[in-house]
Amino acid sequence: MAFLWVKVFHILAMTSWMAGIFYLPRIFVHYVEGREAGQDVARLEIMAGKLFGFMTIMAVFTLGLGLWLMIGFGISGGWMHAKLLFVGLLIGYHFWCKAYLNKMRAGSLDKSGRYFRLFNELPLLIFIPILIFVVVKPF
Repeated sequence: MAFLWVKVFHILAMTSWMAGIFYLPRIFVHYVEGREAGQDVARLEIMAGKLFGFMTIMAVFTLGLGLWLMIGFGISGGWMHAKLLFVGLLIGYHFWCKAYLNKMRAGSLDKSGRYFRLFNELPLLIFIPILIFVVVKPF
């Protein structure tokens, strides 16, 4: 029964982390396009920083609770190894977002809105296999 609660909080933290992962690049889009249009984008920089802080906390909870579940249930099946590979990619994407946040803060975010719209699609391409591995357990 206790592991079911751990699983609930793992899913809650993961959902919150993914919300941030999907929204932060949209802030980058609005930031670069607003700056190009001569608008005040200072508020977007503040929002991005706060969102990154929140999603980092949620990532830590997700990973910690996931580790707890792995210790409790063990790592069995190739699907788990594949899932962990994609979780690693998601962590890499998280740090890539941090690099863009640092550029934003330095005033040197030099990619286009189109670039960040495409960048925003990457976590979905990472998350779909994770979801398939967890639900279908294909191998």
